[in-house]
Amino acid sequence: MRRLRDPDRGCPWDLRQTFASIAPYTLEEAYEVVDAIERDDLEDLRDELGDLLLQVVFHAQMAREVGVFDFSDVVEAISDKLIRRHPHVFSDEKIDDEAVLRDRWETAKQEERARRGVVGGLLADVPQGLPALSQALKLSRRAATVGFEWPEIEQVRAKVDEELAEVDELLAAGERGTRLEEELGDALFAMVNLCRQVDVDPEAALRRGNRKFIRRFQHIEQMVGASGGKLAETPLETLERHWQGAKTRGL
Repeated sequence: MRRLRDPDRGCPWDLRQTFASIAPYTLEEAYEVVDAIERDDLEDLRDELGDLLLQVVFHAQMAREVGVFDFSDVVEAISDKLIRRHPHVFSDEKIDDEAVLRDRWETAKQEERARRGVVGGLLADVPQGLPALSQALKLSRRAATVGFEWPEIEQVRAKVDEELAEVDELLAAGERGTRLEEELGDALFAMVNLCRQVDVDPEAALRRGNRKFIRRFQHIEQMVGASGGKLAETPLETLERHWQGAKTRGL
């Protein structure tokens, strides 16, 4: 990467890049790692982890060029953090209770935020660039560390119904626009909170749902094509019948 960024003999494309211009690629590579894991393709995972590592090296090299930090500083920082957050492993302290471990982990994170000078409360440093579902999960999880959550799963489920009822009221009134968007957002947040309570990653759950939709819709396309029809000209009742057929086949 140093050679690629060399002002005299480097690659023009690499030399043009900045932290901001590379950030979208960093996100893309992280998603491709997740995709390889979900497809259980370990050979592809090896390649995708290399691509993600390149992003870390790229950012570290740009930081080195402006004298802020370099790759060794990145490794040292994460090593120190792991040691700091695992006193039961890297010191003589013994903790066997998982609940106590979680509390200690959150305490360590709060101390780190304080050292960094994070201001604005418990949620201040939740990244704004996260995908909305992931951000909602992190917000919900962070708030739960101080007891801000329903103690019973039935209450969490009831909150979903409450938010959907408010959506129904607006739909019945013909409401569109910002108010409906807000209520749908509340309903989605409630669903994310329900996911957290039952140990389901909402991003993973939705990606699984997306893949299922793709498989079933492709089945519809195949069935319509096999009969010589065109998708846009096929009655909804026929499309629905093929959809149910896909479900019956376990697609």
